[in-house]
Amino acid sequence: MSFGAPNNPYGQPQNPQQGQPGYGYPQQGQPGYQQAPQGVPPQQGYGYPQQPGYPQQGGYGYPQQGYGAMPPYANWGWRVLSRLIDSIVLGIPYILVVVGGAKSIPALVIVGLLVVIGLFIYQIVQEGRTGQTIGKKVVGTRTLKEDTGQPIGAGMAFVRQLAHFLDSLPCYLGYLWPAWDAKRQTFADKVCGTIVIRSN
Repeated sequence: MSFGAPNNPYGQPQNPQQGQPGYGYPQQGQPGYQQAPQGVPPQQGYGYPQQPGYPQQGGYGYPQQGYGAMPPYANWGWRVLSRLIDSIVLGIPYILVVVGGAKSIPALVIVGLLVVIGLFIYQIVQEGRTGQTIGKKVVGTRTLKEDTGQPIGAGMAFVRQLAHFLDSLPCYLGYLWPAWDAKRQTFADKVCGTIVIRSN
């Protein structure tokens, strides 16, 4: 007596519909088989479903393809106006506190210097993070890295301020250079690889 015989109580019963041992689902073409209705998408596997991709956002000055054109360069007049506003922001506390308090209260000189230094650092950090000083924010311009269109960072903003020394040589020609330069750059901009654009 073999263990696979039908009359063997220990053998595995044969499934007459499938021709295989008694487990599994009915196969196609056999009784009990139901085909999935048309239009029902197949089920995904057990892995995590893939998330749809999101387009990479461009920088302030250079939107990626399909997001619009590059904003125009800031002309010489807008650059001079923003520079003038920044000079006033730093000059007012210096004149009121440092110069005015030097004769009466010498302690105000120290306070005034700290205020001026604090404003200067604030301007550097803001231009590095957002591309805008107080003056640039008022007139609607922004300093960006030329090759990426992103803000230049506080470190490069400080280096750019030091590089403005080149604009004063010779005879402040670098400050006048944006008036006819194709990219409206000063000498400092060309050395640091920066541009100034209109942001609004």
